[in-house]
Amino acid sequence: MTFTKQHILVAALVFAMAASGRAMGQVTPSTTREQPSPVQASPSPSAALTRQTLPQGTHDPLLSSQTLFDFKDSDIKFGLNSLMSVLRDSRHEGWVLAAYPDPKTSRPLIGAGFGLDVAATEHLQRDPLNPHPFIEPSTAQLWQAAGLDSARLQNILDQFDRDLNAWKKKKFRKKIRTRALSPQLTEEDATKLLRISAIQATYNARAYCRFFDHLTASQQMALSQLVFQMGVNLEEFTQFLGAINDDASDRDSVQPVSTAEPATEHWKAVQTTLIQSQWARRYSTRAISVIAMFDPTYENDPRAAERKVQAALRPPVSHHRKKTHVKSVRAGNDTGHKMPPKETPGQQPPS
Repeated sequence: MTFTKQHILVAALVFAMAASGRAMGQVTPSTTREQPSPVQASPSPSAALTRQTLPQGTHDPLLSSQTLFDFKDSDIKFGLNSLMSVLRDSRHEGWVLAAYPDPKTSRPLIGAGFGLDVAATEHLQRDPLNPHPFIEPSTAQLWQAAGLDSARLQNILDQFDRDLNAWKKKKFRKKIRTRALSPQLTEEDATKLLRISAIQATYNARAYCRFFDHLTASQQMALSQLVFQMGVNLEEFTQFLGAINDDASDRDSVQPVSTAEPATEHWKAVQTTLIQSQWARRYSTRAISVIAMFDPTYENDPRAAERKVQAALRPPVSHHRKKTHVKSVRAGNDTGHKMPPKETPGQQPPS
């Protein structure tokens, strides 16, 4: 992103904060949550929530965060486009250019899981040793900051409500799998929304980790993925956050041999907190790729790092050879062996 474009984006966000007349009900994509806990619910996906309806004494969470989108490539060690490519992959968020229901909550999503009815909310920094704040803008503010028309957002939400009422979630999901939904965003516009969401994720990743600047490129990217996927619900991963903010994480990954072993053990402990989570068991394919990136040697051999996580998450099944039994010659004893009923394969929910 060029310097000029960055400042245009910042100006657009400031305008959105001043002029936005609507902030939608907050819910982050539930397919990636260990414990879904919406920050705020609304009667319907398109129900409007104006800034004036914020509870008395609650400050606007954006007023102190106007520098969010003044993003520079040097702010992170990995390439933002690399993160965006991963999120678009069907094994992660996927990529749908029309509004579709969250597989678990039925709330409207678009693109790579961009929430269409998210409200600006206060996300307190509870770590006294981390001065970096969180930022949780509304859909309307992100939408305008991306340069998209607000009326278009409302039209998409209205159409989503009609389609969900007519089709229900099951038929909606079928249309996603068969690519039968008519696009409501261009590839370019959906990419703008994804880019802004990815920048927000990297910003909040720094608020979750005191030592973000000391992480390797792959570790920064892994944490940003977790923030993108889980939003404020990453706060529930207390063991993981405690481990990643342990003093051992303040060490550089490239160290003398004498000090490398404690750091390796530290990152194994960080990985273990995620491996043992319900999120990892439920979304194992996605979890393997993310957890592996916390390995400080990941960049040397990504496949090897993933295999180690896979072995811990999916231990090999031990097959025991059955003993051969002499078949009874007495017809009365030959009851036969019934085959178990054939299972109907479950449908994979959209990412």
